[in-house]
Amino acid sequence: MATKKKWTAVEVPLMKRSYEVLANTPEELIGKTIKLDLTRKLGGKSVELVLEITAQDNKLVAIPKKLTILSYYTRRVVKRGTSYVEDSFPAETKDAVVRVKPLLVTRRRVSRAIKKHLRDVAREWLLEKLKNTTIDKLFEELLAGKLQKELSLTLKKIYPLSFCDIRMLVVKARK
Repeated sequence: MATKKKWTAVEVPLMKRSYEVLANTPEELIGKTIKLDLTRKLGGKSVELVLEITAQDNKLVAIPKKLTILSYYTRRVVKRGTSYVEDSFPAETKDAVVRVKPLLVTRRRVSRAIKKHLRDVAREWLLEKLKNTTIDKLFEELLAGKLQKELSLTLKKIYPLSFCDIRMLVVKARK
């Protein structure tokens, strides 16, 4: 006979709240993922956060696994008459290995040399910044927009940007 599913509380320290998830037993949830749409929380910036459920101190805790800006939002940001710069590279934080995909959009169309310089400086700056940061602090800074602001101020000296953000951040392995 099928057992009745119950609502189980899962703590999300990153969001500073708990969510209710439907499951037969709490142990069944360990290793599963939760998708959160943060569009309203971030003021219209379409972001999806994927969290993985783990057990810590006899309670279920969801830790961040992936942060993505949805594709329709990136298409909306890249206007005609502008250039965009994308990159993808692995980086090490204090406690994890991540894949970072930044997206930079210039105010006007620029040459390949300027795009390459923007890409190189952004990669170098991000690798240096991530080396001294924990994964939890990194996700907090991304949701607050602090990391993007610092990167934008650095790259603004090369060429003014209309949009500077991390399009995708995926945790590959935790140390």
